[in-house]
Amino acid sequence: MLAIILVGCGGFIGAVFRYLLSGWIHQLTGNSWFPYGTLAVNITGCIIIGLLAGLAESRGVFSPELRTFLLLGLLGGFTTFSTLSIETISLFQDGRFASAFINVGLHVSLGLTATWISYTLIQKI
Repeated sequence: MLAIILVGCGGFIGAVFRYLLSGWIHQLTGNSWFPYGTLAVNITGCIIIGLLAGLAESRGVFSPELRTFLLLGLLGGFTTFSTLSIETISLFQDGRFASAFINVGLHVSLGLTATWISYTLIQKI
């Protein structure tokens, strides 16, 4: 139950940060032809999750509860792309190269396909 609360609280904070940063970047760039806000959020999330996961694994500086709050909750709410990135890095580190490439390929191809199909279907209803 504690893990659920930690992920939920972290997710709330992460989602608010995502909204604020993305909106700020969008205003800063002043254009609508490219989603710079989303790109900034995803790259920032990847940098932060890499730093925190690296610290957690190499130095053991986070308790399991804090790691759950930060990595799964806060950064999961901020961007799930960061989670995809760290899971793929872990697969590479474990020598599971095919799994790493399949993981990225499936997320991108199935994600885009699912979005396109659902978007197209809902417009026809």
